[in-house]
Amino acid sequence: MLKCSFIEGAILHRLKYGKGRGQNLAKAVGMKSNKNRTIVDATAGLGYDSFILASLGANVTLIERSEKIHKLLQEGINEAKEYGGHISSIVNRMDLIFGDSKIIIPKLSPEVILVDTMYNERKKSALVKNNMRLVREIVGSDLDQIELIKIALECTKNRVVVKQPRYAEPNDEIRKYSHQILGKTVRYDVYMKV
Repeated sequence: MLKCSFIEGAILHRLKYGKGRGQNLAKAVGMKSNKNRTIVDATAGLGYDSFILASLGANVTLIERSEKIHKLLQEGINEAKEYGGHISSIVNRMDLIFGDSKIIIPKLSPEVILVDTMYNERKKSALVKNNMRLVREIVGSDLDQIELIKIALECTKNRVVVKQPRYAEPNDEIRKYSHQILGKTVRYDVYMKV
C-alpha cells in the first residue's frame, strides 16, 4: 500500500545521514551555506525531495495534480505536523497546492523550480521501485513534461532543476542545461536564468 510519511522509514535516514547542504539536490537548487531558497516543486509526488529541501531551510511550494497523490501527501504533512518537534517545524516550511503546475507556476514568482520527470524504474532498491511503480499506476504517463519545463524556464527568477536518471538521453526540444550535478543513479540538469 502506498503511503506518504515523513515520520518513519527511509526519509528519516536521508534526513539524518544525507550530508545536509553538501548533497547533490541542495547543490542543484543553489543552497549555499548562507543562502536559503524559495522553491517550487512542480511535480511533488510524495514530497520527499521537498521535505529534504525544507529541512535545509528552504520554503517549498509543492504542486501536485493527481488528486490521489495530493491526498496522500496532505495526509503525510498533517501526520508530521501532529507529530510535533523538529519534523513539524520542517513541514511548516512546505505549502501544498492541488493543480497543474503549468497553470499555477506563471501566477507565482519562484526563485527555483524543481521538476522531477517521470522516468523508467531504477534497477536498485525494491522499495523505491515499488513506490515508483505505485505512483506511476496512479498518475499515469507524464506526457507534458517538456511543456512544463519550458514554462518553468520562462517563469523562474534564478534556475530550473530537472531531476532525471543519470544516463537519460538529452532532449532536443529544450535548450542545453547550464551545468549538471551527477550522482550514482540520478543527475540534476541545472538551467540558470538567462
